Amino acid sequence: MTEPATRVKQLAPDLWLLDTLFQGVPGVIASYLLTGPDGLALVDVGSAVTLDTLLASIRATGHQPEELAHILLTHIHLDHAGATGPLLRHAPHARVYAHHIGAPHLINPDKLIESATRIYGDQMGRLWGQMLPVPEERISLLDEGVEVRVGERTLRALYTPGHAIHHVAFHDAAHAAIFPGDVAGVRLEDIAYVRPPTPPPDLNLEDWTASIERLRALRPETLYLPHFGPTAGSDSHFDELRDRLFAWGEIVARGMREGENDQRLAADLAAAADPEVAQVAAMSGAGAAGDAEEAVQRYELATNYLMSAQGYMRYYKKVHPEALAN
Repeated sequence: MTEPATRVKQLAPDLWLLDTLFQGVPGVIASYLLTGPDGLALVDVGSAVTLDTLLASIRATGHQPEELAHILLTHIHLDHAGATGPLLRHAPHARVYAHHIGAPHLINPDKLIESATRIYGDQMGRLWGQMLPVPEERISLLDEGVEVRVGERTLRALYTPGHAIHHVAFHDAAHAAIFPGDVAGVRLEDIAYVRPPTPPPDLNLEDWTASIERLRALRPETLYLPHFGPTAGSDSHFDELRDRLFAWGEIVARGMREGENDQRLAADLAAAADPEVAQVAAMSGAGAAGDAEEAVQRYELATNYLMSAQGYMRYYKKVHPEALAN
């Protein structure tokens, strides 16, 4: 059987970026492989539909999936944790680390799948594949301050809600690095544009702001983003994420006051953000119109506007209904 195409990059002697090639598109969803004498570790694993690519990518680094000892999940959304259950069939000794609020949805993913199906409908199989249950006995619960020794590194779990109520980031203090999951936003490779992923049901701007400031205070030199790749943990990155998070909120709140539905609100976000993405992409690359349009499409694949609008809608209705009063 021919191995799927792979795209891997060694970032450090013990660290690899594995591109899951989501929907066949490079540079959208990453998993990070850490190596060491006590077995391999993955930080996030992508969706079930890209499992074969993930397995082939591990082998492309010169290692085998059977060597996996740790699977560390920043959160249990399908683009980060969807492959966990089926991956365990190829990694008989691996333990799964997840926040205690998210772990029950790994053990029984029915509610998670039902919620995602409301968003993606008949596209669920094509986008995410089949999310299988994770045996409870193979899960180690994470909470604030829990440390996991991975190779020569110690990763400390930081509770960082805002994007999801069960979200954690992993701080590697010795290397001044953070594996932040989605709480540090989406910044696709070679494009200096930070986009907030704001899906339902847990979006909370106050919690997210606190999480951003917490990561900023650690003065990280590098953020290993799942969407996508390493970037500098600079103040400007965090400022852009925070500012756009609230700017998008204002767009959605205004539209909701005017009675717009989720489709119209998604179009409002696209009208505001797509020209910005295209402009930044053109400045970052060769400047060709085709490159700019491709960047717009890749950002939409990483975190789509409809889902983002729906996240804000739930947030305002639940947390700040006063913001919707005319």
